[in-house]
Amino acid sequence: MVDSFVIIVPARLGSTRLPNKPLAMLNGQTVISRVIDLAKSSNAAEIFIATDSVEIQDHAEDCGAEVVMTSSHHISGMDRISEAANIANLPFNIPIVNLQGDEPFMPLEIINSLASFINEDTPISTACIKFKNDMDFNSPHEVKVVRTVSKKAMYFSRSVIPNSFTEDYHNYLKHLGIYAYTNETLQMLSKLKPSANEESEKLEQLRFLDNGFNIFVQDFDCEAPIGIDTPEDLDAATIYASKHD
Repeated sequence: MVDSFVIIVPARLGSTRLPNKPLAMLNGQTVISRVIDLAKSSNAAEIFIATDSVEIQDHAEDCGAEVVMTSSHHISGMDRISEAANIANLPFNIPIVNLQGDEPFMPLEIINSLASFINEDTPISTACIKFKNDMDFNSPHEVKVVRTVSKKAMYFSRSVIPNSFTEDYHNYLKHLGIYAYTNETLQMLSKLKPSANEESEKLEQLRFLDNGFNIFVQDFDCEAPIGIDTPEDLDAATIYASKHD
């Protein structure tokens, strides 16, 4: 069991589908302030917001968060948190949880336990849940994962996997976009070039698999947290927040 871990939250203003997303209002609070509150309520030893935006920096610091300013040229959140980990001078062996800046409802059970699943054989861990009847597993926006019996990821896809030739298959797994790895593993991952599978599916985690990094995928019995990528997601998240605040 891991006794200590760090959370780094990548946040940027330049989302194409929902501009200024971290500062969007969600039932009286900004999205990023809710993520900060969530991170603070976890068991993390330290919490950092990694951003290239002075607006996000000012707001996050007003919310009591420690901010690391990073380059504006990063193409992924992982690259941003890799630079932030270096700037913060984090030890190579410290586990880091990559909590996305648009996931204010990620269950604490997942955040607090994810780092405990990493080891030499599976240096990366992530989470999944079973698809339920009210979830559209045919949607390309819902990322699916297939695992081995030892819970190592075999493949991630926007398509329906595994393909079922019967009508009674109900074990589709939805991937949740949260990761844990040591700083050493993070630095190695950030140096990898995009792979063909990654570019085809637009899923960064396929770069890890294509380069021989095993990913442990732990299943959790919880509701699918609302990630905020579009104005429609923001509307749904606002309704959810108004019922649960």
